Amino acid sequence: MPYPDKLLADDEEVVRHLHPHWLTLFWPVVRLLLVIGGASFGAALVPPGPEQGLVRLAIVVLSALVLLVLVLVPVLRWRTTHYVVTTHRLLFREGILARRGRDIGLSRITDVSFTQTLWERVIRSGTLTIETAGDSGATELRQIPDSEGVQQLVAFMIEEDADRRAEEGAGYLRGDDGYGPPPGDGWRPTAVL
Repeated sequence: MPYPDKLLADDEEVVRHLHPHWLTLFWPVVRLLLVIGGASFGAALVPPGPEQGLVRLAIVVLSALVLLVLVLVPVLRWRTTHYVVTTHRLLFREGILARRGRDIGLSRITDVSFTQTLWERVIRSGTLTIETAGDSGATELRQIPDSEGVQQLVAFMIEEDADRRAEEGAGYLRGDDGYGPPPGDGWRPTAVL
């Protein structure tokens, strides 16, 4: 699913859109299988009689509640967590009902680093730490897939953004804004003494 274009500026493009590493869904899937297996086994053990249907219904309802809490909530949390790298900024959004988000302009980022445990190296995951100018402190993004590659991508995008800003600034000084003399017409700035 592409990231909503309504959240992007006119000249901004999504470079990479990520969710937390897929392995974060491992335990919810294990719980799903265990609950379904246990509920099926428990329903099969109910002795025949007038209460059999009611007991089986209770097992199904209890299993549905357990699945809701232990499986559906983590899956929705994974699905609604977005890490987006664009040509101008980093966007973080998370939350199922209540939402949290943060946007960090590439020009404000002072350092991007990643850390990986041995297990995270095996599964190609890790924690990305982003430090910005200002008092907000470092932002840690955990369970990032290909954290090393994302760190390199963000560093590259920071340089691209700096180059783009320098070109825009130079264009303004050259007169590309439509108000000054256009470049190449023989106009040269004069020194003021």
